[in-house]
Amino acid sequence: MKSLKKDTKEKPVKKGKMSAQGDITVSYSEKLKSSEYEKHINKLGIELVKLQEWVKQKKLKVVVVFEGRDAAGKGGVIKTIEQFMNPRICKVVALGVPTEKEKQQWYFQRYVSELPSAGEMMLFDRSWYNRAGVEHVMGFCTKDEYEEFLRSCPEFEKMLIRAGIILIKYWFSVSNKEQEKRFQERIENPIKRWKISPMDIESRSKWVEFSHAKDNMFAYTDTKQSPWYVVEADDKKRARLNCISHLLSLIPYKDLTPKSFKLTARRTDEHYVRPPKQEQNIVPQKY
Repeated sequence: MKSLKKDTKEKPVKKGKMSAQGDITVSYSEKLKSSEYEKHINKLGIELVKLQEWVKQKKLKVVVVFEGRDAAGKGGVIKTIEQFMNPRICKVVALGVPTEKEKQQWYFQRYVSELPSAGEMMLFDRSWYNRAGVEHVMGFCTKDEYEEFLRSCPEFEKMLIRAGIILIKYWFSVSNKEQEKRFQERIENPIKRWKISPMDIESRSKWVEFSHAKDNMFAYTDTKQSPWYVVEADDKKRARLNCISHLLSLIPYKDLTPKSFKLTARRTDEHYVRPPKQEQNIVPQKY
């Protein structure tokens, strides 16, 4: 396949060590304390609520794509954003394996149905970029399907932007060593074990292949109109703070949140009699 030159634009200088596989790892002098993290994340949470009201009242259509290696921290930042926002406005899209019918459709078709209406913000926990990553590396698509995706994806995203959708794409970068550590934590913790699948284990042996796939994907789809933003994710807390702070900086907004108000006095009714508790199925108080 002929290589295409990607759009030339200035990239921020990244500090850190380059691994043999091309991933940049950033070292920090010390871990962020939980108290510091909570202070910062609560401030950002207030700003997310302001953004939410702006999106709702201005009827914006926002799509945020989260991609990266397994255990890179995509799910964590999505949950963090989600906890502050109204689920009717901010929705998470995490599609499973395509059905036989979906496999016969235009590749982007099932993702189009998940795009936001006016006043909505959709967080894609993985997206149409599955084809450029896991499907290509693990052999779930043909070479022709892969090459067609790389050609058509930039055009597809241009259509979304022309249609008024604000498209933001994040790539979470994690080092080999840190991914291994997180996998081990998931295996040892029964609460987290569901997060690791046989596919995750199998893909571990293809670290270099995934690195090449990511580089090729960026070469085609990291454009001026729809750039990729790389989040250094070896430190989960810092990654969440940095990503959310950056997201807020990309969408200009004003504070339209409702003002504080006082509750009116509750009206009482002397004639109302509550039914006996014995007639209700009360949940046992075990704790």
